[in-house]
Amino acid sequence: MKIISVALLAITLAAPAAHALVLGKVDIQKVLLTVKQGQKVREELKKEFDKKQGSLQKEEGSIRKMQEDFQKQGVVMNDKAKAKKEQEIQEKIILLQQKSMSYQKEIQEMENKLKKPILERVKEVIDEVSKSASVDMTYESSTAPIVYAKDEKDLTDDVVKAYDKKFK
Repeated sequence: MKIISVALLAITLAAPAAHALVLGKVDIQKVLLTVKQGQKVREELKKEFDKKQGSLQKEEGSIRKMQEDFQKQGVVMNDKAKAKKEQEIQEKIILLQQKSMSYQKEIQEMENKLKKPILERVKEVIDEVSKSASVDMTYESSTAPIVYAKDEKDLTDDVVKAYDKKFK
């Protein structure tokens, strides 16, 4: 972030006095959430997440039932049988946690895979929109927020419109 600030300062100081530097800003996260292809990706990810979440909840219910049964039967069980049942329940809990972490990783990888081509296209559209808006420099507003700039244009909505028009 310091590098971006220093770069912006250097460009501002190096700009000729007759020409004011015009900055463009884009909220890429908002673009990804707003463009039609981004919405499709979000729906696909939600569908996959819900499917995996349902599977985990089903297993969690099964473990809960085992625990309840153990609570009821534990009174009449000998110590060896209790220890064996506790071990079995604990192993199932660990397997469920591992499965949950695996699912999270799968969803993250899927999200990265699906968003990568969209991000590449978004960068292309940002270049086009920035040039047509006569912007000297465009930055990502959420990672490099500038507190004040005299001539700054928010290009986010223009990028969304141009993206959806270009990539139907």
